[in-house]
Formats: sequence, structure tokens, C-alpha cells
Amino acid sequence: MINDLDDLVITKLDVLDELEEIKICVEYRVDGKVTKHFPTTIEGLEEVEPVYESHPGWLTDTSQVRVYHDLPENARKYLQRLEELTETQISIVSVGPEREATIFRGNNSRFNQVFGS
Repeated sequence: MINDLDDLVITKLDVLDELEEIKICVEYRVDGKVTKHFPTTIEGLEEVEPVYESHPGWLTDTSQVRVYHDLPENARKYLQRLEELTETQISIVSVGPEREATIFRGNNSRFNQVFGS
């Protein structure tokens, strides 16, 4: 869980549509030591090297998708990995600038209770 958040909102998923590979920073290397915590000192920031996990892109237009399960498989896997890393559920995914390009997911989501989706 990140900072006691109950849910995450992922915006602009569609901007990743054309990428063959998507990297997620999962750790940091500082002075040869690997840590999951972002360095908080000036010295640590000067020496930090991100450690990435690579994921295949989906190379498919998602801007017209309105149901989570209609997203490309690799997009769903990417979002699932973000949930695993953050230990927080993703309840809203946007795939474009229009209001209709917002996907609400999960029956128990607080967002569904608030927005009535």
C-alpha cells in the first residue's frame, strides 16, 4: 500500500499504446546496494541508478476501450503488476481525454460507491 491509499487511478494509459516495451522502476541501486526505497539524501540522489523490470507493450489502440477486460492482455498484465508492486488496487483507468474514456473497475471500489458505476 502506498501512503494508506485505498485505490489508484491510472491516467493516460493510451499514451503507452505504441511502445514495444514498458519499463517499471522496481528498485534503486546506490553505492552498489539495491534498495526498494528512493534515496532521501543529496549524496544518494547523485549516485542512484534505477533498476527496471521490462514488460512487453501491447501495440494496440486502447482509446476506444470502455470495459477493463477489453483492454489488451499485456495492458492488463502491466496494470496487474503495478497493483502487485504498490499493493493497491487500480479502480480507474483512463484511455483518453474524454470523460467517456474512463474505465471504472471492481465491484467493491469506493469510486464505484461515489460515482455509481
